Amino acid sequence: MDYLEFFKLTEHPFSNVVDSRFFYNSPQQSEAIMKLKYAIDTKKGLAVVIGNIGAGKTTLARKLLEGLDEAHYEAVLLVIIHSSVSSEWLLKKLAIQLGVKNIRDDKIELLGEIFRRLHEINEEGKKAVILMDEVQMLNSREIMEEFRGLLNMESQEGKMVNFIFFGLPELDQVMSLDEPLKQRIAVRIRLQSFSEENTRDYIMHRMKVANCSSDLFSESAIKLIYQYSNGSPRLINTICDNALLEGYLFKRSSIDDSVIKTVAIDLGLDS
Repeated sequence: MDYLEFFKLTEHPFSNVVDSRFFYNSPQQSEAIMKLKYAIDTKKGLAVVIGNIGAGKTTLARKLLEGLDEAHYEAVLLVIIHSSVSSEWLLKKLAIQLGVKNIRDDKIELLGEIFRRLHEINEEGKKAVILMDEVQMLNSREIMEEFRGLLNMESQEGKMVNFIFFGLPELDQVMSLDEPLKQRIAVRIRLQSFSEENTRDYIMHRMKVANCSSDLFSESAIKLIYQYSNGSPRLINTICDNALLEGYLFKRSSIDDSVIKTVAIDLGLDS
């Protein structure tokens, strides 16, 4: 038995694994999706989303991807997992993601194949969209220049490919490696931490998705969760998950501020 059965929940409500069912459509997230969709539909070419660690960038990226109908968009999500990425590797990866059949070793020939594929996508009446997460890891002037080159591919309607970059605040410095590319940013979004009200709504939303029929977290507990997390969704999840476990271990019927204080000490957040 774990806390699910004790609190009569159908699943863990505060897992940090990205799950669109738990997506909290805050005013900020809703506005961000609208702006990004506008940038895509009008073929602006480049949009950037910046946020601190745990601000919800990856969740937003996956939610945006899910909302791009395959009938109208050729959309892919590429997550950068290490910094030792060459421009050649990146171009080949993008080509594969876009469905290029002839992957060439020669960069000029490969760019030609990418252009032909983008032309096909546009001829099919679709919009090509490449979402990239953790882009701050691509700390290379050469790679930034490659992106600028891809954005030079245009049709009469606009850019043939749309990039949406997601990254930490350092992404601003990375983009500055190629000033002409930075000047092409059509939409720039900065994700802010949740307010206390957003934090409360976020917790209640996730508990509701897990089929919680009561308000397990007291108002004083939510206030402390906000203070300890500074409104970071990832930290809110971690605190709440540990609080539910603590409540189960000590057979608490609800989560009050004393439970949150204990969790904060255990997680090293009390300082």
